[in-house]
Amino acid sequence: MEDLLVVGGLGVDVRVRVPALPLPAADSHTVEPIELRIGNTGAGVALAGRALGLRVRVVDTLGADPAGDLVRAALTRAGVPAVLAQDRSGTRRSVNLVDPGGRRTSLYDPRPWRGDPPFSPGRIAELVRDVRHVHLSIMDWVVPLLPAVRAALPAGASLSTDLHDWDGTNPYHRPFAEVADLVLVSGVRLGERAAALAGTLAPRTVVVTRGADGAELYPGDGTRVPVPPAAAPGAVVDSNGAGDAFAAGLIAGRLRGEPLTEAARYAARVAAAACAHDGMEYPPGLLPAG
Repeated sequence: MEDLLVVGGLGVDVRVRVPALPLPAADSHTVEPIELRIGNTGAGVALAGRALGLRVRVVDTLGADPAGDLVRAALTRAGVPAVLAQDRSGTRRSVNLVDPGGRRTSLYDPRPWRGDPPFSPGRIAELVRDVRHVHLSIMDWVVPLLPAVRAALPAGASLSTDLHDWDGTNPYHRPFAEVADLVLVSGVRLGERAAALAGTLAPRTVVVTRGADGAELYPGDGTRVPVPPAAAPGAVVDSNGAGDAFAAGLIAGRLRGEPLTEAARYAARVAAAACAHDGMEYPPGLLPAG
């Protein structure tokens, strides 16, 4: 049995180090070498989870292109098996602008899926039946398969999703929120509306991440539990993937049987450790338990 199945969210990141964010207006800027590497949210959760010692598998689409080859190679190096379908539109891409302090702005090209889902409900059910936890990336091809994922979830297994910068009203995100047991969402757009949104999703657990300001837990019982930020173990190199690392840490803590609050504090430390690492190909033992 695997610990974690990550559904969707593979791609590549073009990382560009810039002098400041927002980028000063100019015809051109001279920057450090521009790098192409594995990225996007599903890859971040999968690679961080694997570095934390979880048995991880990924299911998604990739293009038959050099970017897809890069992703396949990175997953192989990390020891993460993948079930992949070919995407005729090509591999998803992001351009990440990173300032000297490690903050980033991401420009995301989702490569929308065309046609029927790349996997049948039966195939998805086969993959889900033998895992302890499923994490859903908000890919368009996943939406029609959500009922099959939920129905195939084994007894005692749990389901999470990350809605990223959802504003609480965009209907695209709602099916993912409603099928999950654990919902992560960025507080950037929500601001002070986070508690109200969490109330609409009860009894699900909602985690609102706020970057360097930590996070908030809403366990679904009307309470709010602050999660303080953690200090990075070294200089902050790149905050890209920190939210995905937080999700992986939270999942890992819960799979170990830790109470929600303890698991969230551990997740904050995992996210901080990820910020001190250059790229998502984290070393084994990114952050030991305890």
